[in-house]
Amino acid sequence: HFIELCNQNKTPIVFLQNITGFMVGREYERRGITKDGAKMIMAVSNSEVPKFTVMCHGSFGAGNYGMSGRAFDSRFLFSWPQSQISVMGAEQAANTLADVKIRQLAKQGKQLTQADIDAIRDPVLGEFKRKQSAYWSTSEIWDDGILDPVDTRNALGISIAAALSAPIGDPRYGVFRM
Repeated sequence: HFIELCNQNKTPIVFLQNITGFMVGREYERRGITKDGAKMIMAVSNSEVPKFTVMCHGSFGAGNYGMSGRAFDSRFLFSWPQSQISVMGAEQAANTLADVKIRQLAKQGKQLTQADIDAIRDPVLGEFKRKQSAYWSTSEIWDDGILDPVDTRNALGISIAAALSAPIGDPRYGVFRM
């Protein structure tokens, strides 16, 4: 609703990201991301006002999209040095892969030792931690640069002023199911 109002009034939107994925907990998993998360994703993706995104801390999974990540055409997207971006957190990825392997071997009647589990988890943890850093994402041009947090206000002010020089179209929303 907030995004609709911003579009109605032609008010730019600033997204400050510190978000996990959308499906957190049993109740949300039961209802599913389609019902709850899709409404916000549709509002963000069909929004015509300028959007500006700052990844302040974590930006994981579908939360990145819902909070106007790169795929949703933010006019500018900045990262703070300590921010992290990934499809999921390093611990979650490592635990998921280890769990899959444990279940595969359990079907064959085998059990893994803690050393075996660590041998699966450690490389995944290392790779995810390396690639979720702000420095990695900016080197891949997934953002418009890393900002010192104290410079955020000035960078956003200049960005908003530049974006307001272009005309703002009317949004084209689908049907929001309640």
